[in-house]
Amino acid sequence: MSTDFHRPHQTGQPHETVSTLVGTRKPPAIHLLAKAATFYRPRPLMIAVILFGWLSIQNCDGFAAETAPVKIATFDLDVTPPVGSMMAYDPVRRQDELGLRCRGLVIVGSGQPIVLCAFDWIGIANGAHDAFRDALAEAAQTTRDRVAVHCLHQHDAPRSDFTAEQILHHAGATDLGTFESSFQRDVLQRLGQTVAAALPHAQTITHAGFGTADVKKVASNRRLLGPDGNVKATRYTTCRDPAMRAEPEGTIDPELSCLVFYNGDQAIASLTYYACHPQSYYRTGVPSPDFPGIARIIRGQDVPETMHIHFNGAGGNIGAGKYNDGNKANRLILAARVADAMKRAFDSAERFPITADSISWSVAPVALPPAPHLDRDQLQAALETPSSPEAQSAPANLAWLGRCQSGHKIDLTCLGVGDVRVLHMPGELFVEYQLAAKKMRDDLHVAMAAYGDYGPGYIGTEIAYGQGGYETSQRASRVDKSCEQVLMDNIALLLGKTE
Repeated sequence: MSTDFHRPHQTGQPHETVSTLVGTRKPPAIHLLAKAATFYRPRPLMIAVILFGWLSIQNCDGFAAETAPVKIATFDLDVTPPVGSMMAYDPVRRQDELGLRCRGLVIVGSGQPIVLCAFDWIGIANGAHDAFRDALAEAAQTTRDRVAVHCLHQHDAPRSDFTAEQILHHAGATDLGTFESSFQRDVLQRLGQTVAAALPHAQTITHAGFGTADVKKVASNRRLLGPDGNVKATRYTTCRDPAMRAEPEGTIDPELSCLVFYNGDQAIASLTYYACHPQSYYRTGVPSPDFPGIARIIRGQDVPETMHIHFNGAGGNIGAGKYNDGNKANRLILAARVADAMKRAFDSAERFPITADSISWSVAPVALPPAPHLDRDQLQAALETPSSPEAQSAPANLAWLGRCQSGHKIDLTCLGVGDVRVLHMPGELFVEYQLAAKKMRDDLHVAMAAYGDYGPGYIGTEIAYGQGGYETSQRASRVDKSCEQVLMDNIALLLGKTE
């Protein structure tokens, strides 16, 4: 964004423009006065009058955004569904000690506000993803393209897809199943109110910091390849087969990243990023933040004065299967390992001062090609035959296909804080995208949040679609293999990769 300052045009004099690139930041007063003096050649008294007027403007309304601080407003909302409402797979039969949270922050003071938000839900898709971004944008007084909404993808948690719900309504369905959205719409309203109430309490941010730590004995690749290069077995997040657990971890990103915002020595918010499916066990009928959420809670107990916000990275083909045999005690073991890495990354964060100039936000809208197996007529027929095996997935498939055919684009975005870059991506993204992004700009600190718009389902690499396996099957993925090129090109664009 640029803001231009024009001086009055006079005959025989060129028209000059002073431009800036960050938000609505104005040039320094002395610089403008020098320009004015060169042009007008005013008398000393006139210079004094101009200077007094300029300083008065700055003191009255903060006209010089260079001196205005960057601020952060944090928010936290209970988003635990009530007894009887549907989660991703089962209705809620009771609530437990640990509920589900929606946490985030609003960055104010560098252009229009930027909103980052993370839900303890399985996914927010299609029209619901638009609606939540719109509600946050309105509450924060910004625009939808400056809002990132992500889920951690816990399975004992709700899903939200207003487009699929609408499709079922139009089909005359009496049972909306997991797409019934009355609770989600209540959350939508309360979230906007929560964010609006948080803004007046925004705190000044003087520094940021970035640290990393490897997570030990949590992540493993789910796709076990045979000698022919194809998937021979899927090592799900609970794996009871000793032989499959004995297989190597495979391709993962063991690194947990931590971006911290400080006011002086006080850490106001800690944002962590780690790529792994978050399941230890599920289908209990009890909402649970599972082990990443428990890790976040542990950190909140360790450092209660800081808001701890966690994002799932590109963990579509990553799970804890190698280290999780289904024993329920593993939930706390895995949580402790992630919490330990969160602490080490937080403690190792290298601080640097920030101003409005330090913050950037980039947007790349992309149209992801739909999977070739998605056929509107067939899906509509399945929808009208509720007993068919395809009926359960037809609403979400139709919702995504309709969005693609209408020309809808997903916003890929990138937050810049000094030399840190955080990419915000859709779907159940394969870890290879995260690893490639870090390799593209190894001169920067790169982190990634996936599970944004949940509409695409799993997003594999091009080669993965020819290898078989659950994640790239017709049941799981709604995009074509050509999406790899689309995403890689735009990741490079967001990261400023020039070659």
